[in-house]
Amino acid sequence: MIHLAKPFLGEEEIRAVTEVLKSGTIAQGPKVRELEDNFAAFIGSKYAIAVNSGTAALHCSLHALGIKPGDEVITVPFTFIATANCILMQGAKPVFVDAEDETFNMNAEQIEEKITKKTKAILPVDLYGHPYDYDVIKEISEKHNLKIIEDACQAVAAEFKGRKCGMLGDIGCFSLYATKNIVSAEGGIITTDNAQFAELSKRFRNHGQSEQKRYEYSDLGYNYRMTDILASIGIEQLKRLPKLTLARIQNAEYLSERLSRIKGIKTPFVKENRKHVFHQYTIKVEEKFKLTRDELVDFLHKNGVGCNVYYPKPLHLFNHIKKFGYKLGDFPVAEKLSQQVISLPVHPGLKNDQLDYIAGIFEGI
Repeated sequence: MIHLAKPFLGEEEIRAVTEVLKSGTIAQGPKVRELEDNFAAFIGSKYAIAVNSGTAALHCSLHALGIKPGDEVITVPFTFIATANCILMQGAKPVFVDAEDETFNMNAEQIEEKITKKTKAILPVDLYGHPYDYDVIKEISEKHNLKIIEDACQAVAAEFKGRKCGMLGDIGCFSLYATKNIVSAEGGIITTDNAQFAELSKRFRNHGQSEQKRYEYSDLGYNYRMTDILASIGIEQLKRLPKLTLARIQNAEYLSERLSRIKGIKTPFVKENRKHVFHQYTIKVEEKFKLTRDELVDFLHKNGVGCNVYYPKPLHLFNHIKKFGYKLGDFPVAEKLSQQVISLPVHPGLKNDQLDYIAGIFEGI
């Protein structure tokens, strides 16, 4: 079986974890601070705050920007559920705009028509590793005095006009989950240049208490801390990131060169001035192809190729979100994409013969 995702871990990560275990400091400590410093330096942010998941990063960020019950946050329904759930966790309402057919990201041209007096922020997603439409959304945010929370959970090392994702807003959120481009098993990172947002995020991850004064609680908080065990893995992974990113891009380019010749298959589109890092290599299966999308998924699995559908149902159609009045037909592009997309392996562990095999499977259908 050619796996869809495969963490790239070596002796360096094993040694780093062992050293932490021997040190006796296994909860949040010096390794977490080291990861934060290194990540901030890589992204180019003044602050990086490590937490225990990308979901925690999103939740902390919404809190730091003051999102509260009754507020509205504009986002996109074609993404992972955490994007919308974290808005709900703050008691706010997710207000959706449709996705773009080519990039799968938020359609920035539809944002202004959804802005109301209750709108406080825009939450774009760099889906699959493709940066969102920063210039347009930044202009809208400034015009209407809105904050931007960038969901860069799938986009570490991606860039928009040379500027790294995670810095394309007031605050950025990353995931270090086991299938991401770099991993710490579970984990997340918040990035920002705003000292207040950084401090509020640090407090929120630690039960509402400041790191300067323990057992003084300024507000509600959660246990969103990262451990030194996980941070030690993240530190080593960050060193590997340039090499791992290049491998993903090269694997994606090879598959696109082969698959783009096949009638009914649309390979990933990359807008000008973007660096796509291919957390997922996602194709569209159109009507002209010989198999339906779901038939293709079954066929690939039977032939030893791992694949998956991200995502088979847009967020506005889940019961706990439908209660806001959303219904089938509200976001036709997202709904169509959920019936077309399939993600194929491009992880750095792939060998040339495996890429040939994947391409050959398609060419033989």
